[in-house]
Amino acid sequence: MRKGLNLSNPGEVASRIDAEIRALPVQNTPSVRAIRRKYSQQLRQAEPEYVLAVARELLETHGQRWVAYELIRHHRGAFERVGELELEALGQGINSWWSVDSFARTLAGPAWLKGQVPDGLIHRWASSEDVWWRRVALVSTVALNVRSHGGHGDVPRTLAVCRLLVADREDMVVKALSWALRELVVHDPDAVRAFLEENEGVLAARVKREVRNKLRTGLKNPKLESG
Repeated sequence: MRKGLNLSNPGEVASRIDAEIRALPVQNTPSVRAIRRKYSQQLRQAEPEYVLAVARELLETHGQRWVAYELIRHHRGAFERVGELELEALGQGINSWWSVDSFARTLAGPAWLKGQVPDGLIHRWASSEDVWWRRVALVSTVALNVRSHGGHGDVPRTLAVCRLLVADREDMVVKALSWALRELVVHDPDAVRAFLEENEGVLAARVKREVRNKLRTGLKNPKLESG
């Protein structure tokens, strides 16, 4: 570990991070991320298990979910240790759109993209009774298709998850289904059109409207986004 962080107890490091965040005059994404980046740099040479322990303390003791996920994601060794058991533990307690999307976009989706977890795990989440885990399954497909995440487009795996949730009417799931399909448009618009036609009688109206807008104009809501 670099000089300046001579703490052997991961709990102490987590407490220090939490204290710095709480002391911020304004807590917003840039200011909190600046603290996370500082500690990512200081923990750059730390063992993966140590970083995972710090992240678990941040999550379980301090409720700093997003920071915990980013700390793992930005430590190569720690992120590479994330598999099925780690993801399910780190995802415990997700209960809002922001906690779901942070988990899915920062950890679950990228780990799936890198082959660290199997398709079956994502499909099991898609079949969960918990609406938030069903949303995780769909949002995890974003990493497969967003170039900034390293995705290059994965029609089969994306549509396999979409098919599992095509008839779901929970609002958070409907919105995520639209999102998943819209991210796939840039890679294979014909596959998305075929999916819409195949499921015309089952898909929620919102999904059909937004995805067709994306196919036609490149925007989800062209009137709103141009106004």
